[in-house]
Amino acid sequence: MLIIVDERELVTSAYTSRFGQEGVFSTGFGFEQFVDWVDSARDKDIQAVEAFLIGDCPEREELPKIIRRHSQAPVIAMNDAMSLEQTLGLFSAGVDDVVRKPIHVREILARVHAIRRRADARQDYATFGRIQVFFDGRDPVIDGEPFPLPRRERRVLELLVLNKRRRLTKTQVFNAVYGLFDEEVEETVIESHISKLRKKLRTKLGFDPIDSQRFLGYLLLPQAEAVAEGSMTAN
Repeated sequence: MLIIVDERELVTSAYTSRFGQEGVFSTGFGFEQFVDWVDSARDKDIQAVEAFLIGDCPEREELPKIIRRHSQAPVIAMNDAMSLEQTLGLFSAGVDDVVRKPIHVREILARVHAIRRRADARQDYATFGRIQVFFDGRDPVIDGEPFPLPRRERRVLELLVLNKRRRLTKTQVFNAVYGLFDEEVEETVIESHISKLRKKLRTKLGFDPIDSQRFLGYLLLPQAEAVAEGSMTAN
């Protein structure tokens, strides 16, 4: 999910529509609405936000500071005109990127993923329970032993481990694995990757750690929760 903060409802509605055409859910707020929302929202709702886009609004240089109190997701400022002073002020305030409108939503998404990749690269690995994944092309490790996977399945597992308690939609997984501009592959291929991956994980771990819910997406569960969920499903 993307959050757009702009006082002009015409702007927020236009962007939410265009992101929707790309299969990405977004919602728009005015400045005061956003401040009220971010201060009262549940942690899991804020962690579901992939990026924050800041448009024309009062006290916009305060927004990155407010956002950083709750989230480390990318923050991108969108300017109507280029201004060196304004751009430098926004970077000093803590934004990750500044772009000039008009800008295609696909470029915004590409910039969001580039920022996230750079952030991920600062970590050599990530862990979730008995699973350890790496970000240098190495196969993951389970219980200290190599767990070889095809490239696409390895990327799906890395994505799930990196996001841990955050549920990812099929579109989010697809965009991360295949990129935003690959129009020759259908999103349904992700279902195949997930199915193959979960069978291998079940064999290795002794339980299925991937929780999938129609329309909501995929989430890694700790062993206790996964086993309990499996027992409920069986009953």
